[in-house]
Amino acid sequence: MMRSPVSRFKLDCLLATLRPQLQPQLNCSAYPITMSLNMLADFAASVDLDVGSISPLPSAEAILRAERSLPSSLPSQGLGLDLIRKHLLEDIAPALNRESVNPNYYGFVTGGTTDAALYADWLVSAFDQNVQTFAPTESIAGNVEDAALRMLQQLLDIDASIFTGRTFTSGATASNTLGLALGREYSVQISGMRFSASATQASIARQGLIPACLRAGIQRIQVLSSMPHSSLAKAASIIGLGTDNVMLLPLSEAEPWRLDLNALEQHLSKRGIASIISVSAGEVNAGAFATTRDDMEKIRALADEYGAWVHVDAAFGLQARLLSKPQYASIMAGVAALDLADSITGDAHKLLNVPYDCGFFFTRHLGIQKQVFQNGSALPPDLSEAVPSAHNLGIENSRRLRALPVYATLVAYGRDWYRDLLERQISLARKVAEYISQSSDYELLPRHTSAANIYIIVLFRARASDLNSHLVQRLNSAGTIYVTGTQWENRPATRIAVSTWRVDLDRDSALIIKELEAIVRPKYSV
Repeated sequence: MMRSPVSRFKLDCLLATLRPQLQPQLNCSAYPITMSLNMLADFAASVDLDVGSISPLPSAEAILRAERSLPSSLPSQGLGLDLIRKHLLEDIAPALNRESVNPNYYGFVTGGTTDAALYADWLVSAFDQNVQTFAPTESIAGNVEDAALRMLQQLLDIDASIFTGRTFTSGATASNTLGLALGREYSVQISGMRFSASATQASIARQGLIPACLRAGIQRIQVLSSMPHSSLAKAASIIGLGTDNVMLLPLSEAEPWRLDLNALEQHLSKRGIASIISVSAGEVNAGAFATTRDDMEKIRALADEYGAWVHVDAAFGLQARLLSKPQYASIMAGVAALDLADSITGDAHKLLNVPYDCGFFFTRHLGIQKQVFQNGSALPPDLSEAVPSAHNLGIENSRRLRALPVYATLVAYGRDWYRDLLERQISLARKVAEYISQSSDYELLPRHTSAANIYIIVLFRARASDLNSHLVQRLNSAGTIYVTGTQWENRPATRIAVSTWRVDLDRDSALIIKELEAIVRPKYSV
């Protein structure tokens, strides 16, 4: 079995390589880099990053001690660098959780940080690039970002010649906001051609939401989806569509994550309403997928017929496009033909395992992307048609070089390593799901789910309702694994989401099963 390429990130190795390589090149500017390296040395000596010796969460005592150490007001005279380093290392660091470090943190879909990505992230902080304009004669940063985005598209089998709009964001929430913003512009423009006799094209980017809708002859813009992530409604609120206009179209009570295509067409056919279709490629509770290849082909045809925009929220589902083996057929079906969409959301800080925060966004419609996010003349125009400046493609002008950890981890490990990693993550999830499905104490969710079709999330509950109500707290209180709770069918449920590169099938499955057994049989041991 292929393991992660480095068992543990060695900060002393980073220090040994950075000092001789950076300082001669920086000359008189080496002082801040030297200080950063010295601080890293303190960190390496003072903070325990041995994943086998730490719990997913800090102790209550550590958090209380950190809270008491926080100053109640801004000091008139600063503490100085030596004392603030001591404060950070001795008070603050022990009270931070280990969600990206501990291999048994299964909350949310958090991911870890690969060694290459962490190495790159230190460089990002040390050089502190502001990547808003593409200026190839001034910095390599823009080229790195373009290379990282194109390699992401290759990894995920997204045609770069079709999805020419691509940018990094702060995460899936921001990417979903981009998707709805572009969809809002597109659907209003198309609606104007369908419903209005006005000779002037409707454009929210130029005219504003209400004047453009009036010009287009539409009353509102609806977002049609099934069991979307909460960030979709948040995005709808941010861009002025309103959460009331996010319409849920579940296929059935048994499969509420599937999109009902008959209901979809009924909503699309209403006159005077513009539409955005949002496909959930990886539902957050159970990891289920809203569509199949046939579904996506029908959605694309309906969108073309009625002038709707198709957005895919694939924050952690998109990685499934790496899979090719028969045992993953049900998952592969869920991500087939996602590239028929107009825009796609992805999250690198989830299954790609790079540091927070890092999302990405792809679209077929670079022209509309620029129209919505174009900066004014105060900033320089794009210097290259091939690589447009990032400040014309997304929300932020000032931007961290999020691309460098993505670039580093993709080049360091390659496609095959990421495919193997995802297969190991799925194997762990399926092994735990198989135990739960055969247990008399636990119930695998959704009902009638086969462990053989699980992606990376295991959703379950305790059969005894009194135990189920505090199952999450009981599991987490032991301090060996961390899980999160949710609601399924209006009852409490528990999620185990496998997303770190540190996954080990035998070690981790034994630990999870031991903890589950200990809840119902306290004297259980492996």
